[in-house]
Amino acid sequence: MDCILEIEDLSLSFGGLQVLRNVRLDVLRGKVTALIGPNGAGKTALLNCVSGIYAPQAGQISFDGDNIIGWSPERVARAGVARSFQNLELFPSLSVLENLLVARDQHFRGTALGAAIFFGPARRRELLEREKVERVIDFFELWPLRHVRAHDLPYGQQKIVGFARAMAADPKLLLLDEPGSGLTRDEKEDLARFILRLRFDWEVSILWIEHDLQMVSDLADRVHVLNAGECIASGTPNEVKQVPAVISAYVGDEAIAVPPKKSHAAAI
Repeated sequence: MDCILEIEDLSLSFGGLQVLRNVRLDVLRGKVTALIGPNGAGKTALLNCVSGIYAPQAGQISFDGDNIIGWSPERVARAGVARSFQNLELFPSLSVLENLLVARDQHFRGTALGAAIFFGPARRRELLEREKVERVIDFFELWPLRHVRAHDLPYGQQKIVGFARAMAADPKLLLLDEPGSGLTRDEKEDLARFILRLRFDWEVSILWIEHDLQMVSDLADRVHVLNAGECIASGTPNEVKQVPAVISAYVGDEAIAVPPKKSHAAAI
């Protein structure tokens, strides 16, 4: 299997609190990999390790062949990892367009003088970056909102903007931290459509934290299950739902339902 991300024996603790314990999992290139588990299982902590926010005490994180443990978040982002956040993290006073342009900041080059007079290479570079951002705006159907401040958008639309901003960085690997939380059913259907189009049209590799297990069953190629900081199962949605440890972890919670097989093209 061609993996863009491989995590081996990853351990993270804060003082006496063990958050992750010998976690092993992978993300297939060009596929949707879901990361599920009860609240407090360590899912967001794992994404924070991959993106350079947390420094694990042991283990290895291999992204595209490089061990990225110890890399700064800026270096990880430059290497091609982008993420959305559960708590939005948008710039509220900036417009949708400006929030997405922020994600392109690392691609801007040139001198301070060239940027100040907006001439020559600096002008051509900004026009190119704006074209790339406009492509993302069109993809996420945000064109009516491009000049609206993030603060003035409903919560569901802010979540989509956060998703779009991560994609504006043109990543090889996209980390999604509960993008469906707080969304209505119609908004979740839009989210599912965007994820499928990224998977099939743009061939983006995705590691996706999600609590809506029906969405996971519909969209994920592969699933990893975390519980109490340990990876207790990996496989297809149909495989992991039959693992006794997964059933035990979800007692009293929503069961992982596997719908009848249907065409991805129809869902797109």
